[in-house]
Amino acid sequence: EILNLKYFCKKKKIKFFLANNVKLAINLDLDGAYIPSFNKNTNHLAYSLKKTFLLLGSAHNKKEIIIKNKQNVKILFISSLFKENKNFLGLNKFRNLSQSTNLKVIALGGISKKNVRKLDLINVFGFAGISFFNKKKGP
Repeated sequence: EILNLKYFCKKKKIKFFLANNVKLAINLDLDGAYIPSFNKNTNHLAYSLKKTFLLLGSAHNKKEIIIKNKQNVKILFISSLFKENKNFLGLNKFRNLSQSTNLKVIALGGISKKNVRKLDLINVFGFAGISFFNKKKGP
């Protein structure tokens, strides 16, 4: 099934990243792998990677950012910017975390059309948000 997705993505010129399994992503010649915040493993550093292979990771605090740096992640997802959950950061804490790393940072968590302009206040490479792209149903 992964190989079918890989070929589909190649046809559509879409990058394909496998979550939480760097070794399999390398063996299947995918574009990269995503390492979630709870994964603190550095075994993948022993593998030889293509120059185009990209490692993505996520973090919620300074300790996890340090771990992602050790894992050689190139792009870092930091959450939660606006969504008030157990990982809620807000603008100031988010800015402090994103400035504590040289990695490209993607903002996550509660980003909508109402608050997307606030992203200008923080230095981010990009953003992702389900509520931003979901269309509301009804009036």
